[in-house]
Amino acid sequence: MNRLLEPHHHQQSDERPVRMDFSPLKAALADVVAIPVTPFAEDGSIDVANHRALTRRLLDGGVRIVTPNGNTGEFYALTPDERRLVTELTVEEAAGRATVLVGVGHDVPAAVAAAEHAAEAGAAMVMVHQPVHPYVAQEGWVDYHRAIAEAVPELGVVPYIRNPLLAGDRLAALADSCPNVIGVKYAVPDAARFGAFARDAGLERFVWVAGLAELYAPSYFATGATGFTSGLVNVAPAVSLDMLEALRAGDYVAAMKVWERIRRFEELRAEEQSANNVTVVKEALSVLGLCRRDVRAPSRVLPEERRAEVAEQIAAWAL
Repeated sequence: MNRLLEPHHHQQSDERPVRMDFSPLKAALADVVAIPVTPFAEDGSIDVANHRALTRRLLDGGVRIVTPNGNTGEFYALTPDERRLVTELTVEEAAGRATVLVGVGHDVPAAVAAAEHAAEAGAAMVMVHQPVHPYVAQEGWVDYHRAIAEAVPELGVVPYIRNPLLAGDRLAALADSCPNVIGVKYAVPDAARFGAFARDAGLERFVWVAGLAELYAPSYFATGATGFTSGLVNVAPAVSLDMLEALRAGDYVAAMKVWERIRRFEELRAEEQSANNVTVVKEALSVLGLCRRDVRAPSRVLPEERRAEVAEQIAAWAL
């Protein structure tokens, strides 16, 4: 991965250099941003060998940016030690082949520690999960992200925005004080709101990643996105990359042909407020013999009668 580094000028106890040119990372974000699953062994621990194998499958399939510790990776169900392990495994496998964008979050000290670990492990960027708190002030949102971004000035920082009330000018204010805030994973299911938010924050200032995956990618690309996240890519990398190719070419007819192929699979994931988001992906991987279907609470494996529908959907993709 291309990491352009400049001498360190930030007052930190370590000697990590500060990256001044973030353009390579911005280019890396404008892509299919894969959110890998975290496979579990029979005893419930992380299946290290399978994690490596699944990461290599993504890379061999053409994926060039991966987000360990994303929601499809069951971020909130992993322990801090497990999240560090997932980060390290991903960086090791991706070395020289893909950019690593590590998910961090929870309370500020935990998020800062995870971001610093990501930097030490060799990741290039962090994605900051939406703050999990019943009371989120707009300025408090800025403070939360500033604390994380300032701790790792050499890393690109990508806020994950799920709050429809957040104003675009708050993101601009954050980036004014933290130039390493370079992109946004926008996951509010409203293309018009996204288009307005992106323009209020600065359309050309940030890389806009459609954070609701393939079903929303065409409408978000039409209003300013240049990348999209994907959990489906774990199952069928070529399908996701076909959509990206069509969207980059501005061929929305071709993009919607892909959309039609994957529509039911993604609808299964989105049912009941995305209760089966991870479950359906792991079920598909289980059908393919690539990992166990096991998920952690509060997710749950699919009942027997629904598993056949997942198998039927992926059979049509000729994987």
